[in-house]
Amino acid sequence: MNKAKEILLSDESLTCVLCDGKNVLKSSYSGIRPMLEFISKGTDFSEYSAADRIVGRAAAMLFVLAGVKEVYACVLSKGGEDVLKKHGISYQFGESADTIINRSGNDICPMEKAVMGMDNPDSAYKAILRTVEELRK
Repeated sequence: MNKAKEILLSDESLTCVLCDGKNVLKSSYSGIRPMLEFISKGTDFSEYSAADRIVGRAAAMLFVLAGVKEVYACVLSKGGEDVLKKHGISYQFGESADTIINRSGNDICPMEKAVMGMDNPDSAYKAILRTVEELRK
């Protein structure tokens, strides 16, 4: 986790970093897009640690689905923390937040709304994909 965290914090353009000691995957895309893309490649992430700028419930569900072993979040929401705890993923964070706010700053993030109350990562993934599709329209 320390290596992923160090890489993330050393480059402000990065939003998400996954590493397993040998391989390092980096992304500068915002939101949950990095994890959606990493998951779509079908890689086994069971030996990977993740570092992300903002981890809410939706992002945490994607980390669980991907099977990462630990997560560092610059900002971790209470919902994200609950998901990581429930699924036994160790985590660290810089700041805690009650919830993740949308980019306009006037409402809850649509991805957070999509997975509100969900505990199953597979169901959450499907809800996230539906929401992404709706937002693209």
